[in-house]
Amino acid sequence: MGHTRPFKETILQRAKANPEFRAALIGEAVELITENDVQTAKSLIRDYVMASIGFEALAKEVGKKPESIKRMLSVKGNPTINNMAALLASLMQHEGIQLHVETTR
Repeated sequence: MGHTRPFKETILQRAKANPEFRAALIGEAVELITENDVQTAKSLIRDYVMASIGFEALAKEVGKKPESIKRMLSVKGNPTINNMAALLASLMQHEGIQLHVETTR
């Protein structure tokens, strides 16, 4: 059997190389938040941050310490809606994307 890369490493490599994939990570995270799957959303946001802007630069943009952002996005983290909105706005600006909400029945 061949040696395989860990799944997380594969995701990070793809995100680093593919802008559409990075944008999809952000979009999926927002959708998951609306579906009350905050844990998975935080995981996708962590992946995005690690593959793109990094915690140091993001922290400067949102006026927080890197450790605070890491804590917010951790499994036990519980970011406020204000903090999550600031993170997402910064990430969307960094990626150069806009999200639009569509309602369906």
